[in-house]
Amino acid sequence: MTETLVPGIGGAAITAGARVVDHPAWPALKAAVEEIRPWQSKDGSIDFEAEGAPAPSVAQDAVIRVIAAVEELSPLLPHATAYHQALVSDLRKWAETGFRVPDFLDSLLAFQPAAERADGLQHLVVFPMYTQNGNPDRNLEAVALKMVWPEWLAELERTRYDNPLFLGITFEDFTAGYDTNSAVLFPETIAVREAPERFTWGGIFCDREAARFRKVTEAAVETLGMELPADIAAMITDQERCEKAFVLWDMVHDRTHSHGDLPFDPFMIKQRQPFWMYGLEELRCDLTAFKEAVKLQAEGNEHGRDVQYAVLFDRMFRFPLTGDRVRNYDGLGGQLLFAYLHKHDVVRWTDNKLRIDWERAPQITNQLCGEIEDLYRAGIDRPKLVHWFKAYELVSTYLAPHPGSKWAKGPDALDLTQPPRKLVDDVLPDEFPLSMFFEALAKKLKGVIASTKGITARTEETQQKAEAAA
Repeated sequence: MTETLVPGIGGAAITAGARVVDHPAWPALKAAVEEIRPWQSKDGSIDFEAEGAPAPSVAQDAVIRVIAAVEELSPLLPHATAYHQALVSDLRKWAETGFRVPDFLDSLLAFQPAAERADGLQHLVVFPMYTQNGNPDRNLEAVALKMVWPEWLAELERTRYDNPLFLGITFEDFTAGYDTNSAVLFPETIAVREAPERFTWGGIFCDREAARFRKVTEAAVETLGMELPADIAAMITDQERCEKAFVLWDMVHDRTHSHGDLPFDPFMIKQRQPFWMYGLEELRCDLTAFKEAVKLQAEGNEHGRDVQYAVLFDRMFRFPLTGDRVRNYDGLGGQLLFAYLHKHDVVRWTDNKLRIDWERAPQITNQLCGEIEDLYRAGIDRPKLVHWFKAYELVSTYLAPHPGSKWAKGPDALDLTQPPRKLVDDVLPDEFPLSMFFEALAKKLKGVIASTKGITARTEETQQKAEAAA
């Protein structure tokens, strides 16, 4: 196909800074993207020989409409003009070269949202991408989002938690790939011909995280008969307050991946490791955020206590019960935190009620963080396989392994003539099954957790209004 794409531009007067989602070009953009998505293969290309595929001219027309909408919306966002221009060029190239595997490297390199972090600043994001914890295929997606960067957070980042690539963001609207459990916008998910030398930003949707946390925690508290301190009970009802807790938690968590005594690549990119290693890394980052929140509370920061209980409740009640049990490393981290607190008598399940020793919870949670940090520090002097076994030993001290596990039987049960990466094949999909407590809790909460798919603060507001009207 050699036809040049020249989209028409609408003539509506627009003002820079007006909401993207209020402009008529936004629903037009969404509709065009949603038309394209079902035509795409897993790698993002369009196979015109496949059943149900459109004629090439129909696909071209849809891309023309995407381009026209982007160009109409671009004046609302003058800070992102270079990205929009590169995006239009990449869309044209994709269409004009026959909708092969998309390559949006040029527009990815032009998209630099971390260069200007300002509270409330909008972005229009259009890329072929997969959505982590959402859609595994590289479909075209469109997202309208808003930056969360209040002065108090910017000050903490400048003076204490340097993280120049971090973006706190909230949804304004999105296409189907984000009508899922995904709460991140990461550059490594975007279809490109080659990975850039370095990524320059990473975004986390604190509104989805907060809304999901509130709904699941509220259900868990009721189911387990928990009595909450008044300030924490009030926090769970307050979406804005929870968003502030999550954006601070996320900022500290994100930077922790590259801080501390790290015996391996902190993101474990292109490494094959047992999933409990990923689980410990994610939990280490969360518990570091918890530890910092304890310090912030002691210094009088109003968000410090909120972060602590966001970490505790999300990790203990939502993470173990979310997703399937195949290599569920986030679930494993939540199971470990709960079991550790239970073993140290901070959490008690008695008379069908869950009780938490609120005074000792910070001390014992920080103690678990210290055990993981000690594991990492010692790991620098250990061979990889020995480090994996030591990590297994830590986890299995508090969580019972599956009875059929080879790893639980120790090195003699494994073929140690194989390289470590091959021994990962001997790890069971659910190496540390749920306890009876969590199995029972899952039955009570599975409907609530399923209902949080695609949730945002706006979703909750709409639902509450509908319930009030009824």
